Amino acid sequence: MKKREYISEFIKKQKTAFIGSVDEDGFPNIKAMFTPRKIEGNCFYFSTNTSSMRSQQFMKNPKASIYFYNRGRFKYEGIMLTGTVEVLQDADIKREIWQTGDTMYYAQGVTDPDYCVLKFTAVKGRHYCNLKTESFELL
Repeated sequence: MKKREYISEFIKKQKTAFIGSVDEDGFPNIKAMFTPRKIEGNCFYFSTNTSSMRSQQFMKNPKASIYFYNRGRFKYEGIMLTGTVEVLQDADIKREIWQTGDTMYYAQGVTDPDYCVLKFTAVKGRHYCNLKTESFELL
């Protein structure tokens, strides 16, 4: 299995994603989120609130990272990807990743102005497993 396929399959199995943004003072900020709603090549799509601190930070500075891990009883594995985030308000992508139950977060439904999509585009990453770390490029 190729690295890109392995990464995608590993990420699909996780329940939580950690996403990092940069605040106005240049410090990293980390937040736990649900895993991506869609993965397409190097692009990962997350749903979130337009008004959230994270969305506002990405609008000012698109640099980002995402991290996924699996902590087993005897094995820890993690994948970190770095790249950029676009805050999307495109109706088509919003409809595509919309899920039943999202009205709990966005009362006005898929057209709620406080509903947006974070499109993370990875350029490189690091994979940790079995006490070994490997860096890789995704371009």
